[in-house]
Formats: sequence, C-alpha cells, structure tokens
Amino acid sequence: MDAATLTYDTLGFGEFEDFPETSEPVWILGKEFNALTEKDDILSDVTSRLWFTYRKNFPPIGGTGPTSDTGWGCMLRCGQMILGEALVCRHLGRDWRWVRGQPPRGEYIGILNAFLDKKDSYYSLHQIAQMGVGEGKSIGQWYGPNTVAQVLKKLTVFDSWSRLAVHVAMDNTVVMKEIKQLCMPWLDYGGAACAEPPGWMPTHNGCLEGACALAEEETALWKPLVLLIPLRLGLSDINKAYIETLKQCFQLPQSLGVIGGKPNSAHYFIGYVGEELIYLDPHTTQSAVEPCEDSQVPDDTYHCQHPPCRMHICEIDPSVAVGFFCRTEDDFDDWCMRIRKLSHTRGSLPMFELVDCQPSHFACSVDVLNLTPDEAGIQSEVRCGQARCTTDKAPFKGNFPDVRGDRVHDFSDRLERFFDSEDEEFEILSL
Repeated sequence: MDAATLTYDTLGFGEFEDFPETSEPVWILGKEFNALTEKDDILSDVTSRLWFTYRKNFPPIGGTGPTSDTGWGCMLRCGQMILGEALVCRHLGRDWRWVRGQPPRGEYIGILNAFLDKKDSYYSLHQIAQMGVGEGKSIGQWYGPNTVAQVLKKLTVFDSWSRLAVHVAMDNTVVMKEIKQLCMPWLDYGGAACAEPPGWMPTHNGCLEGACALAEEETALWKPLVLLIPLRLGLSDINKAYIETLKQCFQLPQSLGVIGGKPNSAHYFIGYVGEELIYLDPHTTQSAVEPCEDSQVPDDTYHCQHPPCRMHICEIDPSVAVGFFCRTEDDFDDWCMRIRKLSHTRGSLPMFELVDCQPSHFACSVDVLNLTPDEAGIQSEVRCGQARCTTDKAPFKGNFPDVRGDRVHDFSDRLERFFDSEDEEFEILSL
C-alpha cells in the first residue's frame, strides 16, 4: 500500500478526472447542484470540506510509536473528516466556504487545531489511536467504521467548546427517546426541567478568538447532535436494494456523509452524481503541519484542491457508517420526518429502523457481552415470543419482524454481532 501512496507534491489537476458534464443533479451533503452550470460552485463546496490524509514526521504516537500513519490510518482520517464536517456545521455553518489566502475566522482555526497531529489536540490521530488502544486496538491496526465511531464518541466528551452530543446507533436502529435524553439531559422523560444546564466555559483549542461569540443559550436547550449509524448493507457486496436509500441520505440537509470504502481502504463519501459516489480520499501522504508563531495554521493541505474522486456505488464495501448533524431539536424532528418518508419510498429498502422508544427485545436481564453463544441460544428460546414493542407504525407481539420485510429475526439474531469474531467492522467496544 505504501508504494502506491501519492505525496502532496506530486499531485496535479491532470492526474484526476474532471467532473462529468451531465444533466443529472449533483448532491453534496444536502446541497443540490447542476453540473452544467454550477461546476465552480461544486468544486468550491468540495474544496471547503476538511480533507484529512496520511501524514508523516509528526511526534511519535505514545512517545515511542510511529511517526506516520501511511498504510494504516485511512479509516481514522475518514473519522476525522466526518467529525470535522460536523464541527464546521456547528461553528461556521454548512454554507461556509474556504477561500485560499483569505484571512481565516477564529472558529476555523479552532477547528483545525483540534485535528493537528499532536497528543494534546482533541481529535488528533494520536488521541484516536491511543483511545483505540484502551479498547483493544493496537496502534497501527486498521479500524472499521463502527470502531472509529465509538472512539470519536468518547473523545467528544473532552471538547467543552463544541459541546456536541454524539450518538452511535447500534443494531440498525435509531431510538428517538435515547437521543432526546442525550441532547437534553437536564429534562426528565416527560419533558419537565429537572436541573439547570451546567455552566461551562468554552475553550478554543488554544485560540480564544471567536469563542465568546458562541452564545451559551444556543446549547442551553439542545446539545448539537452528531448521529452516527454503523450499517452492514450486504455480505460481500452492497445489496442493490439499499442503493437508492443510500443515495437519498446525501440529499438530507442534515447529512454529514458516509465513511466506508473498500476492504482495508477507507474513503469519506460526501455525495453522488448518477450512479457514482463522490468522495475524499485520505490515501495521500503529506508532511505534518506545525502552527505558526502567531497561532495561525498553514491550511492549504487541509483542503482538496483538485476535482473530487468518484466510484460506482456498487463498488462500495457493504460495511459503512452514515452520519447526520442536527444543531437544534427542530433539525432532529425534521430529520425524523424525512427518514419516515424515505422508509415508504417504493423500490428501495430502509437501511435502519426509526423507533420512538427502545424496543423490548433490545432489553435483557443478562449481560450479553459475557454470554457464550450457547447461553445466548438458551436466552433467545426463553424470550422467543415474548417481545413487544411499539414502533412508528404499529404495536405487535411475538418474533420481531424486520421492517425491510425480508426476514424475521428473534433475540438471538440481535446477539449475533457480539459473537462474530471475523467482522472487525462491527466489533462492539466496551463503554
């Protein structure tokens, strides 16, 4: 893999295919463009996304570890990109544009500082890799989409400036009650205030300019939500029944894109045109960046300044994580409404369930992480036929039917992922 890695100095526009001349709409993270009349706008939008790639010559991870992530850090970089997009939406807004050479805003510098390759940056490669060590992933080991999502969830706890609520929706199910409680922890289930939101003093990753512009009341009622949904959309290849649903996710205004790619080669997908996915590729090795004496960050290498890469949607690995950002409760309610509409789209299958509360078949009185497969089978027999849940459609009893209608599964199916030692993409991290 190292031999095939590009370096930034060798990149040139001629090495990348130009954007296609097509009348089909181009969708980039919830924005629609016309490729015939808005090509410059498309490229400006893509260039404005944060582009995190392999780096070299950074301080050793853990003091004695590697000084480059070439060949192993692509999924970690994709995790940085999807979270970076969330921070841009949080602090700068989706319509913000990066202009080369233009004096940057303080919030932008604060975001970049959070991802610099050094141990004291919130979301640096060092932090992600070392948090993974605590979860059984050695430094240099490849991550799957779920693993990096779980690690990012843990790291955001320390970011008091952004004050994000990160939810990783497991088992192909988004539970609205869980998210409301996460984003409004000071409210009880009935919606009454049970405590004043805790006071907080925003820090800005070493750059205080612009931090005071964030009004405290902005997050007093709702902590901005980053929703990550790890999914398996097929066995070895993507099930074509999910293709339209996956494409429609890029049309949602809350879209943060998708992290996935090909086996052991991760990409950050930000949109599509026709049957091709548009993505940012982290497989370029660049030198680590050091802030200037005035705390400014040389940022040219953090933006992809050539036409974006594309691949046919059928080539994507079925193991992905889909991301969404909801700044306010209204944004989340709007997302729920749109997802419900998508679930009724003819000719496609929903990729995940949206339910009001945790289905009873999720709950169990035993510690599933400590069960053996045989014990899990016994538990499923005991519970079979006893599950009861109300989804957004109707209540029912008995074996819990999959909303896609293609199979019926019981409690043992829900436990299967815990005992699948060969699928690292769905390794469950301890909380």
